[in-house]
Amino acid sequence: MRVLDICRRFYEELGREAIAAAFPERVERIAVGLVGAGSECFGYEDEQSRDHDMYAGFQLFLTAEDAAEFGFALSSLYDRLPREFMGLSTEHRSRMGDGKHGVKVIGAFYRPFTGTDGPPENWRQWLHTPSWALAQATNGAVFTDPLGEFSRIRGEILCGMPEDVRKKKIAARAAIMAQSGQYNFDRCVKRGECGAAMLAAAEFVRNAVELRFLLERRHMPYYKWCFRALREFDAPLEQQLTAILAGDASLIEAVAAAFIDLFRAEGLSDGTWDFLEPHAMEVQRRINNGEIRALHLMEG
Repeated sequence: MRVLDICRRFYEELGREAIAAAFPERVERIAVGLVGAGSECFGYEDEQSRDHDMYAGFQLFLTAEDAAEFGFALSSLYDRLPREFMGLSTEHRSRMGDGKHGVKVIGAFYRPFTGTDGPPENWRQWLHTPSWALAQATNGAVFTDPLGEFSRIRGEILCGMPEDVRKKKIAARAAIMAQSGQYNFDRCVKRGECGAAMLAAAEFVRNAVELRFLLERRHMPYYKWCFRALREFDAPLEQQLTAILAGDASLIEAVAAAFIDLFRAEGLSDGTWDFLEPHAMEVQRRINNGEIRALHLMEG
């Protein structure tokens, strides 16, 4: 059973009733779930993951006002829950903001991921907030949220990226793929710069992964899990990119061609070029916001 499912059962079988009994008038203001850093929040943990920081537990999300009113009492209740559940320790005790589990203030939870108490507040913040941070802020599961504030912010981070920002990021990823994979890789090989060629191939692959997530309208997890997540919705591309990293550079042009087809299918470009860079420029030309459109092609 996944750790996320164990954590849900820990809440449903032991936490929910205890919270309702202790806070009958406030239980409708408490969101509960498991979100954030850690392989278990993505559902990607395995036996190797269990050698560190793998606990049964959950988070209780409160507004700042509610945390000031009853957060300490709720934290004390959480600390009194059993110290083991379904074979997992619950020794990761809550201390009002310390550690992964226990009571969290909603704004303080989101701040490390977005730099604000909620979703990015303007296009510049959306443009420069790392994809992995947005992915960690919205992974896992919300078990209950009667107030809806935690889920409101979560939904805005999941789906609220301005379309012009998404296009800018797409243009930048495509331009870097063109420069690194379609242009510089062969030049590095011909110069005998094997290390530089490997870096060029890796840069092509890294940007290809993020580009595919952007086209899917999903936030890409950080490098440790990005291939695992890509496999869930585009296994053929994941296999091609893995092969490129393993040394099969002949697939670079096939991957570029596949992205050009995706651009055409989404209406981002109608050009017939084989090189990704003019498609990137075409995507950037279709940005409505003049400030974003005027940025360097590779910014984003």
